[in-house]
Amino acid sequence: MTSGMRSTSLGDTPERLSSRLVSTALSIVVAALAVWAIMLVVDAPPVDAVRELWDGSLGRVRKIPSVLLAWVPLTLAAAGLIVTFRAGMWNIGVEGQIVMGAIGAALVARTLPGPGLVGVAVAFLVGGAFGALWASIPGALRTRYDVHEIFSGVALNFVAGAIALYLIVGPWSRSGVASTGGTDTFDTRFDLPVAGADEWPWLGGLVAVAAVVVTGVVMARSRYGLRLKAVGKNPKSAHLLGINTGRHLMSAFAVCGALAGVAGVVQALGFHHKLVPSVSGGYGFTAILVVLLAGFRVRWLMPIALFFAAMAVGSTQLALRLQIDSALAGVVQGVLVLSILLTGGVLALLERRRH
Repeated sequence: MTSGMRSTSLGDTPERLSSRLVSTALSIVVAALAVWAIMLVVDAPPVDAVRELWDGSLGRVRKIPSVLLAWVPLTLAAAGLIVTFRAGMWNIGVEGQIVMGAIGAALVARTLPGPGLVGVAVAFLVGGAFGALWASIPGALRTRYDVHEIFSGVALNFVAGAIALYLIVGPWSRSGVASTGGTDTFDTRFDLPVAGADEWPWLGGLVAVAAVVVTGVVMARSRYGLRLKAVGKNPKSAHLLGINTGRHLMSAFAVCGALAGVAGVVQALGFHHKLVPSVSGGYGFTAILVVLLAGFRVRWLMPIALFFAAMAVGSTQLALRLQIDSALAGVVQGVLVLSILLTGGVLALLERRRH
């Protein structure tokens, strides 16, 4: 990623700001043209497809709660990834960390008696702890044995999925049934609180907003965030300056895993209301795209995550109204991100050569 996409200093000159605006506008135009071309290739009427995506998500009030329910885990995972990216680490294992968070929530929902709100609070704590512990594995492998976090993260994603499947068809299987469809539905005491007839997921939204705000403040205004940035930029220099690089890398993985685990709790208690094999919903990988498209900037996470969530929810309309596979929304997301990143990279390269 280019330095131009990573940060914008408060002291940027008007020329730099103007160049950045032109770069952003050109990137969006190229991305829009690429998406338009993809739709034409698959015989999807671009205008109709966009209209159906909008009507199936943010265009109708009754659909907005569903969009927010997808937005919450996506935003939580993206906020966690900001921390590991700041430390220079690619936490590809965030999918598995979401799964482990959901397993932690399922454990609480199946075993804990008492009032529902207490149970929900305990589920968030346990799910976050499960995610943090699972994320600490690739962190420890990287800091102690120099095993690249991408390889260990991908492997642990499969392991987490296998553990969830084992629990679903084994110890936590439905009464008299060994099915991969999921466990028994949790007691309604463990449903996440909602508001209104349309069931607005206010608690999940509050947790997601708090996570983004705290992450932004810590990364930008704390000594820990500054040290983490130093570790990510140059670990050897950071070590010479007295920063414990291993401890900071481990903490970055733990924080990211905790937020991903909380996302798993939202998926288990707020969406599925049980543990299912696909409980992560692919939000871990999508969150990586969100962070890349945000240019590693915390302030852009929530709106970009909302766009991706709306695409995911609205894509069901493509199959219902236009007989187009809903996977087209995923293709559009990938093409959009790739187009913007490539355009930004080319423009940054041309600017460096000019100066």
